[in-house]
Amino acid sequence: MTPLKSIYAYISGLAISLLLLPITADAQRRKTVEVPDTLPFYRGVAVSADLVGAGMAVFGDYGQYEGAVRLNLRNRYFPVVEVGLGKADHTDDVTKIRYKTSAPYGKIGIDFNLLKNKNDIYRLYGGVRYAYASWEYDLEHPPLTDPVWGGNTEYGGSGIKCHYHWAEAVFGVDATIWGPIHLGWSVRYCQRISYDNGTLGNSWYVPGYGKDGGSRLGGTFNIIFEI
Repeated sequence: MTPLKSIYAYISGLAISLLLLPITADAQRRKTVEVPDTLPFYRGVAVSADLVGAGMAVFGDYGQYEGAVRLNLRNRYFPVVEVGLGKADHTDDVTKIRYKTSAPYGKIGIDFNLLKNKNDIYRLYGGVRYAYASWEYDLEHPPLTDPVWGGNTEYGGSGIKCHYHWAEAVFGVDATIWGPIHLGWSVRYCQRISYDNGTLGNSWYVPGYGKDGGSRLGGTFNIIFEI
């Protein structure tokens, strides 16, 4: 073989190799993608308690005691049920109106692990909730004096029935601290869907939702036990 033919054969082989390289790489990529997920479908269950709402209930004039049960499906999907007891005992400094209630509420939804590495000790998740509360409240007010006819007029009520439906968009983080113990926090945007505030107009506080209104921001700080 002459030197010219040797160079031609070398160049031809190199060109063929370069042409086949994308095909080989694509085949390798497809092979990697198609490797099945070996994680079990069911990965465990976690129970948690919110410390923010409990602190507000103990040290403030409204708040909630809330706990949750969350399933772990392949470290990707986390169906969750949250239940709590909301309470308020608030007296307005100006109007002297006292609002008092204590009632349960419930939420159901799902969280999604947003991290690429699903098996990390940290989780970044987004999720949604549907929530419902039905409660009664008492409203007390000092008697009002009629400026024209005189005399006192009573204002208030007891056992005023209300209900709220709302949705929540959730963004949060949780991290393994030691063994089955995790800590986490979440930020929540709450949007009222439908409601009935009873016969006296807007209620001051909605169990599990917070102060009455069309929408609001909230948050939790959770201690989590996962098995």
